[in-house]
Amino acid sequence: MEKVALITGGSRGIGLAITNTFRDKGYTVFAPTRAEMNLSDDDSIADYCKALGTIDVIVNNAGINTIATLENLQSAVFQEMIQINLIAPVKIIQCLKNKMSKTGVGRIVNISSIWSFVSKEGRSGYAATKSSVNSITRTLALELAPNILVNAVAPGFVNTELTKQNNSATEIAKIASELPLKRLAEPEEIANLVYFLASEQNTFITGQTILIDGGYTCK
Repeated sequence: MEKVALITGGSRGIGLAITNTFRDKGYTVFAPTRAEMNLSDDDSIADYCKALGTIDVIVNNAGINTIATLENLQSAVFQEMIQINLIAPVKIIQCLKNKMSKTGVGRIVNISSIWSFVSKEGRSGYAATKSSVNSITRTLALELAPNILVNAVAPGFVNTELTKQNNSATEIAKIASELPLKRLAEPEEIANLVYFLASEQNTFITGQTILIDGGYTCK
């Protein structure tokens, strides 16, 4: 039977690469737009998930990274990051876990970040939410075992349009020079790791947050 995956934030960058990878592997993929499932609204999440049938894979990829130093971190901005990056993935899992159990086996992959392991100025809100994603991943791996495996992937610097928007060509070249592998990751490389963790090839990895950062956090 054809397998079904729900992928949030699947319209661009890493999310688009993940969506394309799963479709290429024969999955039916649901990648809702904001109009279809508004991650800022728990009722919208519940309504969308309720309409889905049996599900095999959840990839919680959607997220926001608003850079703000402590004195500029407004409560509303912090709360928005908490909602999108943390509460929405938990709500999705709550709504769909029973539908996953019907398949006998399920896979959940949460997209975290290197900033959950290391940090820099202006990342306090984002780092806090992604660190919480790692923690929740470990807890849900215990709660949903043995039939549902739950893992997280923490990408480093990736060659996406967003990276190019936020950094000049000179800045990107400098970032790449500081990585042990001397280049940024391609979105497809992140997608391949996500696919492995979400596939039947993964039979014994659960509760882990796996860094894919070209060695950045080893320095």
